[in-house]
Amino acid sequence: MNTERLTKRQREVYEFIREKIRARGYGPTVREIGTHFEISSPNGVMCHLKALEKKGLIMREPNMSRAITLATDTPENKGLPLAGRIAAGQLQEAVEDQERIDFSEMFSPDAGDLFVLKVKGESMIEDQIADGDFVVIRKRDTATKGQTVVALTDDGEATLKRWYPEANRIRLEPANSSMDPIYVKNAKVLGVLVGVVRQVS
Repeated sequence: MNTERLTKRQREVYEFIREKIRARGYGPTVREIGTHFEISSPNGVMCHLKALEKKGLIMREPNMSRAITLATDTPENKGLPLAGRIAAGQLQEAVEDQERIDFSEMFSPDAGDLFVLKVKGESMIEDQIADGDFVVIRKRDTATKGQTVVALTDDGEATLKRWYPEANRIRLEPANSSMDPIYVKNAKVLGVLVGVVRQVS
C-alpha cells in the first residue's frame, strides 16, 4: 500500500479506519471519525473519505453508515489461519498450511490467538464434530479437565480430544463410544476448542 500521495490528515484518517476495522471487524462511522479528529462538519469527514476512495485505499457502500472497507485488504490477509488438519481418530503428524479461512461473521478476523483446523476422522462425532468440519481453536497451553483440546505428543503428533490429566499419564478421550482413549506419558496443549463450523452443501 502506498500512502505517500496522501496528505497528512488523509493518512491519519486512513490509519484510523484501518485500526478500527482490524480491531473490531468493521469500520467507523462518519461521526466517529469526526469526533476522533475534532471535525465538526460531516462534510469535512466526507471530503477525506472521498479522497481516500478516489485514491483506491477504501471502498464505501452508499446509505450504509459503517460500510467502509479497506480496498487494500487482500484475501490472503483476511480470515483465520488454517493451521492444518487435525486427527479426530488416530494420532497424525502435526502439519501446518498457509491457507486462511474467513469466518469473519462469527469470529473477529483479527483475533491473533485463534486458528482453524480441518477435522479428519470420526472420534469426536458424539460432540457433533464430524470428518471435514472446521474447528476454531484458541491458542492456550493449559486446559481444564474434560475440555476439548488440540494436544501435541512428544512424537510431534497432534490430535483433537478431551483432555484428562491423570496421576502418571494423560488420557486423550474421544467423543465416540466405539473408540478407546489414547494414553500418553507426555503431551502439551496447543489450544482449546471454541467453535465448530460445518459446510452444508
